[in-house]
Formats: sequence, C-alpha cells, structure tokens
Amino acid sequence: MMPVLSSTGLVLHNLGLAAGFGGSLFGKVALNPAVKVIGSKAERGQVVNAAWNGFNIVNAASVGLAAITWLVGRSRLTGREIDRTTRGLVIAKDVLLGATVALGAANIFGGAFLAKQAPEGAVPVETGLTPTAGTPEKAAKTMRALDAGGIANIAAMAGVIGITAILNMRAGTSSRWALVARFLP
Repeated sequence: MMPVLSSTGLVLHNLGLAAGFGGSLFGKVALNPAVKVIGSKAERGQVVNAAWNGFNIVNAASVGLAAITWLVGRSRLTGREIDRTTRGLVIAKDVLLGATVALGAANIFGGAFLAKQAPEGAVPVETGLTPTAGTPEKAAKTMRALDAGGIANIAAMAGVIGITAILNMRAGTSSRWALVARFLP
C-alpha cells in the first residue's frame, strides 16, 4: 500500500521545485532577452520589473512549498535509513535547498528595490538585467547582483532537483527503505 500523505508531500515538493526552476529559467533565457524588441529602454525595464515582481509571488510560494515539504520529511528521516551515501546526499540537499530559499528571498527583495529606482519600475535596460549607459549606478549595481544571484539560484535549484531524483532512485532500490516506507503515513 502506498503511503498517501508521504506521496502527496513528494508530489507537492516536486511541483514546487518545478515551478520555481522553470519560471526562473524561462525568465533568464527567454523573457529577459525578449524585451530587446521594445524600443524604449525605460519601457523594457518596466516590463521586466512587472513580470519578475509578478512571478515572485509564484516563485516564493513554490520554493516555500518545496522547502516546507522537505522540512516535514526531514523531521522524521535523515537518509541513514538507507546508507551513508544517502545521508550525505540528504545533507547536500539541505544545503542546496537552503541556498535556494536564501537566494530566492534576496532576489525578491532586490527586484522590489530595483523596481523602486524609477517610477512604475521603468529603470532603463538593454535586456532584462543588463543596464544601459544611462542606467543610474545604484540600479546598475542591483541589476548585476540580481543577475549573479539569479544564476546561482537556478544552479542551486538544479542541484536540488538532481539530488531529489537520485534520492528517489536510491530509495526505490533499497530493501531497508522499503521496510521503513511501510510505516510512513
């Protein structure tokens, strides 16, 4: 019999990771470069800021859901239930998920700060987070920080997703885990 509560938690965890990763990756590789088609550099900034600050709600909820479901599971399981290697993977996932949450929060606050640098978020940009020669220095520094933080966040989320897949495969082949899983809600 499949544990319903644990399975639901895993599905919600994976959906949270997928939404956070997919949205962030889309923004970085598609949205940010696409605003180049807008003639006004201030309007580019306005569109980018509106889009990212709108997605931030979804991103925060998604990554928050992934973190909460992980913490609930981690309150009961350590990875030792399978073996030492799995325990190391669990700790690596703890670190990467913590980095994802911290970087996501920094990007949310940084994005809100950036949007306040001009009326209606119309900070002039070449593309996404690439400042123009006329972008105020404070805004340009914020853009560079957000760009680096965004890349680091995508990498951290990719790591969490990869480790999650490995942990799921290890659990699926572990006779020790099969015994433990019988007692999960």
